[in-house]
Amino acid sequence: MAMLETLRNSMRVPGLRKRLLFTIGMLVVIRICAHIPVPGVDLETLSALFGAGLFQFFDIFAGGAFAKFAIVAMGVTPYINSSIIMQLLTVVIPRLEELQKEGEEGRKKIQQYVRYGAVVLGLVQAFGIGMALRNAGAFYNNSWTTLFVIMVSLTAGTALVMWIGEEITEKGIGNGISLIIFANIVSRLPYSISGEIQLLRLGQHNIFQPLLVAVIALIMVVFVVIINEGVRKIPVEYAKRVVGRRVYGGQRTHLPIRINQAGVIPLIFASSLMYFPSTIAGFFPNSTFGRWVAQHYDMSSWWFMLINALLIIFFTYFYTAITFNPENVADNLKKNGGFIPGYRPGRPTAEYLERVSSRLTLVGGLFLATVTILPITLMGLAGVQNAYIGGSSLLIVVSVALETTKQIEAQLVMRHYQGFMRS
Repeated sequence: MAMLETLRNSMRVPGLRKRLLFTIGMLVVIRICAHIPVPGVDLETLSALFGAGLFQFFDIFAGGAFAKFAIVAMGVTPYINSSIIMQLLTVVIPRLEELQKEGEEGRKKIQQYVRYGAVVLGLVQAFGIGMALRNAGAFYNNSWTTLFVIMVSLTAGTALVMWIGEEITEKGIGNGISLIIFANIVSRLPYSISGEIQLLRLGQHNIFQPLLVAVIALIMVVFVVIINEGVRKIPVEYAKRVVGRRVYGGQRTHLPIRINQAGVIPLIFASSLMYFPSTIAGFFPNSTFGRWVAQHYDMSSWWFMLINALLIIFFTYFYTAITFNPENVADNLKKNGGFIPGYRPGRPTAEYLERVSSRLTLVGGLFLATVTILPITLMGLAGVQNAYIGGSSLLIVVSVALETTKQIEAQLVMRHYQGFMRS
């Protein structure tokens, strides 16, 4: 109700209403593009190849565009991969680290590198997909020209999605890339609901199964909101400094460290690795490897879920170590005259922040693993197979909704203050 009230108030402000309508219009364009197929591909053969595995996982974030093999089938995947690679390179390449510290100009330069990297990765990924389809006989005309058309179409679609995402961030509300993924995931919900209704009509499900799915979804949403918004507030004090006749500092604040610092990135990494063998086996079903995967690689088994959970925790630690540097935080506190009570500035502060971050990362990793595995386990026990309630998709939807609502509320507060000042 609070979110609906926020949206209702935002539509009364002309500038904010313009931003919201622009965002909605761009998301509609994305959904239209998701129904424009790439020429030269046999969709019936394609549906047999993409029925499971990594492609099905990517299809969730593409909003069904991958199954239709639309021009935006790759979605924002190359852009996200390029952003992650750039973050990793920033740690190991001094020049990129300097650019990151140069403020807005440095950020724009790094963002330009991310765009170039997204196009290159898009070409590589499109070539790999095209070659896999060509070997599987999914082309109407098995020629290099068809492969070239597919590469250009998919890469152009990725560039279009990337441009629309940046336009939404600049001229709309919220983070454009996140909102595109949000819209793609939500767009698949009607298909899941209609599929469940069809199963109820055929008598394959009883009424208690969809009710159980709704209860599980509600509990998971509450769980995600609590953990996603949870932070550890570390007290920080600033020493008093006398400059001329003025006294600076002497205040007490806190340093917030989020429980889930890695976001949804560990889920994507772990799922990509776990689905990769079944995806490769799908292209070579008659090979020894394909037959072994078909017989032994059970995605609903306990060992599959255990390995998936361990990978999620590992990537949570890995990505948090890349994005959060306790030594840099401790140095910045020391330069600004700040200190954590009970710990000396410098190395002791960095060690304390590292211990706190490590414990929070463990909680965050366990949270991500639980969000991924628990819904699948509970619905498997209940016999529900058609529900569209993946852990990663649920986490993205809730996180983006919370972040966008906060940005709208911040815009409303700013507009109201401007109105008070003008009056």
